[in-house]
Amino acid sequence: MSPEINKQLVAFLEEGRAVLDDQLDRSVPPLGTYPPIIHEALRYTLLLPGKRLRGILVLAACDLVRGKRDAALPFACAVEMVHAASLILDDLPSQDNATLRRGKPVLHKAVGEANATLAAVSLLARAFGLIQGNRLVRDRVRNEAGEVLSRGIGTEGLIGGQVVDLESTGKELDLDGLEFIHSHKTGALFIAAAELGVLAAGGRSRDREALALYAKNLGLAFQITDDLLDYSGDPEVTGKDAGLDRDKTTFVNLCGIDGARQLVDDLINASLGYLLPFGKRSSLLRSLAEHVRRRDR
Repeated sequence: MSPEINKQLVAFLEEGRAVLDDQLDRSVPPLGTYPPIIHEALRYTLLLPGKRLRGILVLAACDLVRGKRDAALPFACAVEMVHAASLILDDLPSQDNATLRRGKPVLHKAVGEANATLAAVSLLARAFGLIQGNRLVRDRVRNEAGEVLSRGIGTEGLIGGQVVDLESTGKELDLDGLEFIHSHKTGALFIAAAELGVLAAGGRSRDREALALYAKNLGLAFQITDDLLDYSGDPEVTGKDAGLDRDKTTFVNLCGIDGARQLVDDLINASLGYLLPFGKRSSLLRSLAEHVRRRDR
């Protein structure tokens, strides 16, 4: 990646995070709104400093097919709300029993398990509210966007992957089984993000298909780098617990460190291939894929 392209990517990521942080802050009730405990919970995980990579992918996909950013922003916020809800649920004692998230105590440590669960459900409801309330797109687009997000969340997406992941604790998995978990648990929301960006822009079906395949490979590569960071990352850098997945089959303990890194390379290279039809216009999305290849948090 050239220094100039890297500079553009850094600026794009910083701008995207700032825009999303501001809009997310406006999309949930302020602190003190009655009942205060649930609104504190809503804001806690959602507004912790994060990469906002899924929301940024919505905006980037919209930009790529020459859409209007304002039309994509509610969809991007919806994806970030879904992601925050999934983190809250994933951290619960009944699931991963985590203690740290984005460098802070997990939500259920701050407000209790009941309020954390209710906050996650509320964020999911607000996500669909944002989609249906987006008056900058046509009714057909809103309806289709709701279906896209529903698939990304449900048993054919994130929830399906999480169920199989939990069932697989303490069991050995082969590569196909592991890919199923993470193509659903992680990849499905990346795919939804890319599709939502194209939908917001009124893009063509072939553009949507190409970017969905780009996002599918990118999301799985992102998860493998997560496994690598879980194995050897510094919690002070990554902002979350290390070693929580040691009793699960991961890409690292299945393929080894070198094998996992090779898988990342293969997936990133495949994702880049789906950008070829877009030519130079895809430079930022190409840089984003390279960013995932090299990330340390």
